[in-house]
Amino acid sequence: MQRSTLMKLKKLTTALLAPMLIIPMMLSPITAHGAGITIKLSEADSVQESSELDTLLEVLDYLEAYNIEGVDREMFLENAIRGMVYTLDDPYSDYYSAEELEEFEGSLNQEYVGIGVTLRFTNDQLVVTQPLPGSPALAAGIQQGDIISKVDGVKVTSMEDIYRIQGIEGTNVVLEVLRGSKPMTFTITRGHFTVPAVTGKYFPDSKVGYISLSSFTEQSDKQFAAELGMLRKAGMESLVLDLRDNTGGYVNAAINIAKNFIKNGTVMYTSGQSGKLEPINIVDGESLDIPVIILTNEMTASASEILTGALRDNNIATVVGTTTYGKARIQNLFSLSNGSSLKLTVQKYLTPSRKDFNHVGLTPDFEVKNNAVAQLILALQLAGMQSLEVKGNSSSLTVNGVSVNGYIDVVQSGDKLYVPSRVLNALVDGEVVWSSSLQKITITTKLGETAGFTVSSNAAKVINNETYVEIHQFQNKFPGLKWSYQQRTITLSYK
Repeated sequence: MQRSTLMKLKKLTTALLAPMLIIPMMLSPITAHGAGITIKLSEADSVQESSELDTLLEVLDYLEAYNIEGVDREMFLENAIRGMVYTLDDPYSDYYSAEELEEFEGSLNQEYVGIGVTLRFTNDQLVVTQPLPGSPALAAGIQQGDIISKVDGVKVTSMEDIYRIQGIEGTNVVLEVLRGSKPMTFTITRGHFTVPAVTGKYFPDSKVGYISLSSFTEQSDKQFAAELGMLRKAGMESLVLDLRDNTGGYVNAAINIAKNFIKNGTVMYTSGQSGKLEPINIVDGESLDIPVIILTNEMTASASEILTGALRDNNIATVVGTTTYGKARIQNLFSLSNGSSLKLTVQKYLTPSRKDFNHVGLTPDFEVKNNAVAQLILALQLAGMQSLEVKGNSSSLTVNGVSVNGYIDVVQSGDKLYVPSRVLNALVDGEVVWSSSLQKITITTKLGETAGFTVSSNAAKVINNETYVEIHQFQNKFPGLKWSYQQRTITLSYK
């Protein structure tokens, strides 16, 4: 193996597994000998295969006989297999040992070992944004908004400290936490937990439903149908489907979820080595017959893109957010006789309009960059929510009193308070433009109202590539804005 290949192998074998696999619904039944299916070869092919295997074993024998450091035959063969797979130069194909396969399949179904919290590092603090349902952290008493100051007695200084919170099942971690100004200590036993794939919310004042789908697990299609049924029973008249940060999963789950929206139609086209396009169709599905808004970002990938493309191309959904990841390739798992598996790219897929967006992504109908709250506000407005009150801080977010995932960062400087410009812009339903040469933010509403905010006049700031507007000066230009700021929580509404 060449040095470059060996370096690539070392790098890839130490990387984290990413759950972006799509298991295809329809594949030709071709697999390796180890899976119990015999592939008939011609006599010439058999001779060539035998010669190639003999050479591999010959090298192993020489290494075992003469290499002064000795040879682990199992490790040698495993690395030989990895080398073959990685030579494909396909980022989605891989080789998994039995242990790696178990971890990979667990990640697909969002099963993890740890304490079960979501965290963000902001203003030099590690903040709990959510203790997950059924997690050790929730059972121990960790709450949203807690600030983790020390891990096992060592001060938290960066996002890298989350790795010290992780660990082996059954072991303990001691967290020192600030809850407001009150210091607290928690000893938490790391355990197994499952992150919910489907979360639903309902806004009764506007009859808007919201479903966050974080992964296409083996059960997510059933969970989605159940949540959708409850929202419809509650009186839902429009739906926001949040696929942001959903990196994919099982394609069958995506197709089954699409059946809740498409009565009869094409979900996607697939093609293999022949290049022939084959439609994947839905027959006798259901028609939802309400407005559907899909939220996407740069980590919306794989099966999420299948569902997004299918609903948009069938004129069911409007897409809001940023361009998706761009993974239009399908993998399948092939079991080997030693308990390991190969994950190989076997097909590409196209949207119903036959768009191959691999490495390109799907472009939203309404692009909103750099701010997740602004994306959500626009999606809710398009879904028919006419009056919004947004309340948030560094760890939480509510819209019209309903808790949703998210946060709003504000910056206080003396008597001035700066709020993300895209959040304010979304509330007034405008368009925001940043001029780097003028160091100026310009917001223009659909009614033609225009207001400018410059850095030089202290009406604007740029922090970590995000623009902020001073709230008092914004209210002077847009007097319909109502706001309050208490206990580091901002409340915003606009009429």
